[in-house]
This record gives sequence, structure tokens and C-alpha cells, in this order.
Amino acid sequence: MRTDHGHRAFSGLTKERIETFILAPLANKPGAALDTLKKLRILINHFGLTPDPTAGIKRPKGKEIRSWTDREMAAFERRWPIGTKQRTAYAIMLNMGTARVDTHLLTWHQVDDGACYRRHKTGVAVDMAVSEDLHKALAATPRKDVCVITTAYGKPFTVDGFSGWMRDAITKAGLPLDCQPHGLRKTLGRLLADAGATAHDIMAALGHTTLAEAERYTREADRKRGGKRAVTQLNEHRKNKPSQTIPQSLGKPANSEGKTTP
Repeated sequence: MRTDHGHRAFSGLTKERIETFILAPLANKPGAALDTLKKLRILINHFGLTPDPTAGIKRPKGKEIRSWTDREMAAFERRWPIGTKQRTAYAIMLNMGTARVDTHLLTWHQVDDGACYRRHKTGVAVDMAVSEDLHKALAATPRKDVCVITTAYGKPFTVDGFSGWMRDAITKAGLPLDCQPHGLRKTLGRLLADAGATAHDIMAALGHTTLAEAERYTREADRKRGGKRAVTQLNEHRKNKPSQTIPQSLGKPANSEGKTTP
């Protein structure tokens, strides 16, 4: 912000100038545009600038982070078996649905208390249970520090440090760039919906603030199950459908009147 826009004066900031000179050059980089808008709003709020010139500016929409596929999960698990720190972090994010900002400071007390934590982003309290897969990963992890995941020096990760560390683990597992750590949270939502969990259950498990967020997973699962049921019904219909009688000859039957059988 200082390098690119430090020469601008707050007194000259208007909605139009922000959109034209600050955000428009980042039109092909929605993630950077959103990050810039967030930082600008932090500065405006810090200095109490009123009216807020960013009011009414829509958040740039970046590409949505996707959930991991079953094949990608299997590849990561092969590369990082139970007992490695990378597998433990993966198991936490996949089975508790924690974002990176929640994972890097997660303590042993929180997982021992039944996988309970408070989402940093929304402040929503999440009270889950430790799944069997997560229990196996935690049981193989040494308890040397307060936090479950720590650096090589036994210190808690910073948010960015944890992100870089997980990114490196994902790359070493041979997974693509769009396979992101936060996608494991999306994966939990997908798995819960596929298992038949209700939208309210998913909302509680992921700490969503609105039911609409959780309903997205159940809708996708319902469509998948509906498609499979449709094919199953089609197969049953074909199996039970009576076969049509094939005529011995085509067209009108031959007129045998007046002819005798030899």
C-alpha cells in the first residue's frame, strides 16, 4: 500500500478514485484486489475517515476454493503417513474443519475437550467430537508443547508460516496449486453431506453463521444421490420391463386362402 499508493492523500480519496486508480489495475487479480480493499478499509477505520469512501464498493470475487477429491486426499495420506506433523495438521483441518487461522494455535486442551474451539473469523463457538481418524493422528503425535502443531523449534506457527508449511507439504505430495489447505474445510462439509448429515448439523460442525452456507453442501449431495438413484431406478425398470414379441414376418400375413398344404 505504501509503495503503490503512499503518495495519495486521504482527503482526496473518493469511491470513484479508489475504483479507478487503486482497484481497476488489479482487475485481473481479484485476490489482490480484495486484499488491497481490506487493507484500505483498515486504514480508513484507523484514522476515522468519514464518510467512508469505500462504502458501496463491492468485494472483488476471486475463484472459490474447492474441496479436495478423494484421490487427492489419498495422495497426501500416502506421502505423509500417521505420525508425521504434516498428517496431524491435515487430520485436524479435515476432521474439525478448522481454517488456518484456527489450526496454527490449536492447543491440546482444545482437542482433549472434544474438539472444541472458537472460530477466529466469526467468533462462533464450535463443539465437535474427535473422529476416529483424528484420534489416530493425535495419538501418534508427541505432546511436547501447548499447541498441537509447532515449528521445528517447538514454537507456535504464525498464520503465514503455517500456510507456507502446509503449501510445501501439499506440493511434496504431488498435488496441484488449486488444492489449498482451506479446501480441507470444504472437504469436511462435502463428506458430512455425503454421509447424510443435515444442513443444521453441518452448520454446527463448521461454525457457519447462516444456514444457507451449510445448505450448499446438502444440495450438492442431494443432487449426487438423486442422480445415482435415477440410474438405479432406470436399471430396475429395464430389468423388469417385459420383452416385446418379435413378429415372425414383417408386413401383412400372406393370404393362404385357396391354397392346400402339400
